[in-house]
Parts: sequence; C-alpha cells; structure tokens
Amino acid sequence: MIASFRLRNFKCFADASVPLGALTLLTGLNGAGKSSVLQGLLVLRQSFQQGLLGVGQLALNGDLVQLGTAQDALYGYAEEAEIGFDLRDEDGPAPRSWTFLYDKDADVLATKEAGDAVSTPRIRVMPGSPDATSLFGDSFQYLCAERVGPRTSFPTSDFQVRERRQLGVRGELTAHFLSTFGKKQRVAQGPLRRTDAPSADLLAQVEAWLDFISPGTRIQLTAHRAMDAVQLGYQFVSGRDVTDVYRPTNVGFGLTYTLPILVAVLSASPGALLLLENPEAHLHPRGQARMGELLALVASTGVQVVLETHSDHLLNGVRVAVHDGHLAPERVRLHFFERKDAGERTIHQIVSPRMDRDGRIDLWPAGFFDEWDAALDRLLEPGKR
Repeated sequence: MIASFRLRNFKCFADASVPLGALTLLTGLNGAGKSSVLQGLLVLRQSFQQGLLGVGQLALNGDLVQLGTAQDALYGYAEEAEIGFDLRDEDGPAPRSWTFLYDKDADVLATKEAGDAVSTPRIRVMPGSPDATSLFGDSFQYLCAERVGPRTSFPTSDFQVRERRQLGVRGELTAHFLSTFGKKQRVAQGPLRRTDAPSADLLAQVEAWLDFISPGTRIQLTAHRAMDAVQLGYQFVSGRDVTDVYRPTNVGFGLTYTLPILVAVLSASPGALLLLENPEAHLHPRGQARMGELLALVASTGVQVVLETHSDHLLNGVRVAVHDGHLAPERVRLHFFERKDAGERTIHQIVSPRMDRDGRIDLWPAGFFDEWDAALDRLLEPGKR
C-alpha cells in the first residue's frame, strides 16, 4: 500500500507531498491540482507498462494518460529543469525516487546520467516481485471521469480482460469482464459480501450492490463472440413485478456509469490499488452517499482506493461508515486542493482535514463542501422584494 506520493516540478506543483491512506479523497475547486496527483501516479504506471521506467525513462503519453510534451508537464515557475516523483510504501524501505530531465518538445523524458552526483538510481520493479509496489502490480484499476455511457453493445478484449483483468480506462470492457468472470469469481466472505444476494458470485454481488445504490435494478448480459461485443440490459423489479429487459440507452446514465465502479471494487483483491475519478457521477444523492459507504467498506478489506470527488454526499457516506465502525478514521485521508494568489504568481496548496471515530471533521476550509451552508445562510436572509 502506498503511504505517500511526492511531486516535484510537475504540473501545478513546485513540491507537494500527498499522504495516502486505505481510502483517500481528493477534493477542491476545478483546476486546483487534484487530477495532477492522479496523473503523476498514472504516468509512472504507464511508463512501467511500456518497459521504459526500468531503463530510466518517463512516457508522458500512453494508454492511461496523455500529457503532451515536457513543456505541458513542467511546473510553470520551476527553478530546475527537471521533473521528479517520490513514492513511499507503507512499512517499506526508503522512498523510490525518480528525477527526469526537462526536454521542452519531448514526450519521453530520461533520468539524469548515472554518473551525476545527484542522479536518481534506476529502478526496475517487476510485478509479483517482493518489492513491487501496488502501483506497478497486477491488481490495479483506473477509471477516468469520462466513462463510457449507455450503448447498445460494448466491445471485448480477451487480452485486456482475461490476461490483465482490466475494465478499460473508460470502463468500456466492464460488460465483457462481467460476462467472463461474473459466474466464475466469488466475492470473499466479509463486509463486501451481501447476504441478500442469491450467491457469492461476482455478478450476483454486483447486482445486489447496484440494488443498494439504485433499488430494484437487475443486469442482463448477452455475449456475441462472432461480433466481438457484449450486449448489456437492465430489468427493474418491484415486488413480484419484473419489467422487460431495457437497453442501456433507454434508462438513466447513472446505472451504466456506476457499473464499472462496482465491478472494479468487488473484483479487487487485498493489496490492489484503485484510482477512481468521480465515482458518484450521475447518481442520485442517496446513491452517492451509499457509494461512499461502499468505498469505505472496500478500503477496510485491504484494497487501497484513491478517488477524486466533488460530492459532499459521498463524503458523508464515508463519514457514516467510519461512525458505524466499518473503517478506522486513521485509514481515511482527506485532501482539499486550493489556489492562492501569491502576488506575481498563483500557488497551489493542500489542506488535509482529519476525521475522528464519530465521523466528525476537524477542519472546514472555505470551499470544502460548504456550499450547502452558504446557500442556506443566503436563504435565511430577508428576501428582496
């Protein structure tokens, strides 16, 4: 499990260290730096996947993230022409550290020469090795904010699904994953296994959690191997009444947007790392709160979840889970990103409130999920006639 991540001269940060917990929420105004943290992790991951990180190179563009050139990635006020990252594992040795030289128009950057007195050691980390951090291991999923919406059918990829067990960055392979492993994989005994599901099979458990978030929803999957596609459908149950199967295009966005999140968290094994952007997207406030409860339960099973969110409802779901004893408060990290005017330049800062065992938060900086209170204060003022 990753304990902290440091970014040096990367995007909007001169030097920022971000402690990570079993469950980490990155929040803040748009453009304040939340995505930069995720992108820093992703650019290391994709460089490793391309076989470049082990030989001292950083790939700014790939399957996970596309940053452009070094000019796009370097901090605007950098005093040194280099970009660096430090990654420290929980209870691990000294942090792994990478420093890459700036080359304005390049999209693959190299580390300093080995003979340089301040060079960064070249690190080769292979999945499954004793020193493989979760970022470079096999149990990794990233789901971006722009997930695939409702479609009449979804693509397949035997390599990505069967060999790498990936859902696709946009969740586009979720239907294929469920049709492949839905009846073969079981959710382990513990807080994630719902007893109201007919079995512990992944598909049954996904349906049960989908029902918890959006009551009465059932999933139908039909694989069309000759067409390299999987058809997804939804039914709705109320008492004994069961509807016909509806295409995703004929129901709300929220179900299809939520499905990859549910499959990712329920199929993850202890030690996995999940990077999730806006898991609450297109959900009703009650569904957002219940999503927060689910993610807290996932974090209690040894899976590390780092998510970007704008939802106070999701945060409150996490708070309720902590209040009810499902996740220890010290396993939760909250980071609020903000921009500050510092005269001739804008600086980006991170404020990190803490949560206690009752789910209460000790610090509420301006802009930290306070819009409801601000609106209520306005409404309590005498109206203008």
